[in-house]
Amino acid sequence: MHRFMKEINIVFEELKPEDRIVITMHQKPDPDAMGSTLALFHFFDKQGYQVIVISPTNWADFLKWMPGVEKVIDFEANNTLAKEYLFAADWIFCLDHNHFSRTRHMESILFSLSSKKVLIDHHREPDTASFYCGISDIRKSSTAEMVYDFILLSGKKELLDRDIATCLYAGVMSDTGSFRFSSTTPSVHFMVAELMGFGIDHPRIHTNILDNFQENRLRFIGHVLTHRLEVLYEHNTAIIAIPKSDILRYHIKTGDTEGLVNYPLSIQGIEMAALLIDRDEERKWSFRSKETFDCNTFARKYFRGGGHYNASGGRSTDSLEENVNQFKKALKEFNALTINQK
Repeated sequence: MHRFMKEINIVFEELKPEDRIVITMHQKPDPDAMGSTLALFHFFDKQGYQVIVISPTNWADFLKWMPGVEKVIDFEANNTLAKEYLFAADWIFCLDHNHFSRTRHMESILFSLSSKKVLIDHHREPDTASFYCGISDIRKSSTAEMVYDFILLSGKKELLDRDIATCLYAGVMSDTGSFRFSSTTPSVHFMVAELMGFGIDHPRIHTNILDNFQENRLRFIGHVLTHRLEVLYEHNTAIIAIPKSDILRYHIKTGDTEGLVNYPLSIQGIEMAALLIDRDEERKWSFRSKETFDCNTFARKYFRGGGHYNASGGRSTDSLEENVNQFKKALKEFNALTINQK
């Protein structure tokens, strides 16, 4: 757990009834990012605070059912309104990201604001100097779990309700891989048991997030696994590199590639999987591993990224082909370094 100059409980001492609060998340939010921010939104809203949620970008259709999502402002689509809220904010809660660079075009604004910035996150190597206070704990399963802890720490557990429970469940369910990842600790199950006590419809939450796509996505996945998957058995690794032409051909939208990077990990002997997607302005990487491959260090060292030990991301402005070549060289070098360190 990383230490801040001020611990997060200072919020309960300094937050005033008239203060204006903005809650934000990383770009292209996933269920944990959206679920944790909306849960915190409902918690503050029930206390009468002036609070708004701003997403740096748009979000996937499979998140549009979440309670309160219709109130979230898309920074790119509603730039003027979003800036008004940001510049007026007394407090900015940054959830599920620990570097402002993860907020895309909001980065420079967040750096410039004098608001009290609070971090709630579970990724490695946080930029603690950019935050007034906060908590960063890689041992936590999800940011949703950390928001639950924050609510308990506030002493206002009685404010938990079905909407908050639904948002928190969606976040922790997604970030634990439906409770199968090693981050699913006993505390996660205790939390989920309490959340279910509010009458959440957990089968529907799973369906809304995992079984809520268009036919074209399934055909896209079939095409990608047939034509874009390369298995590097000598490195126990698989890579999927998707050109922009595939994105256009199958009309792929935000969220349609969610979970795709995990498919190669089902191959016997594969310890690390990489997904590379050709976006308009840059190429985006996703890295996943099973046990001993350090995705976070790999992403930070070679692809301007980071995240968790077994799940990280990266980016590059080089071409798709150059990225694939760089990946293969980097993988060979990284594995050699790892062997020498043992």
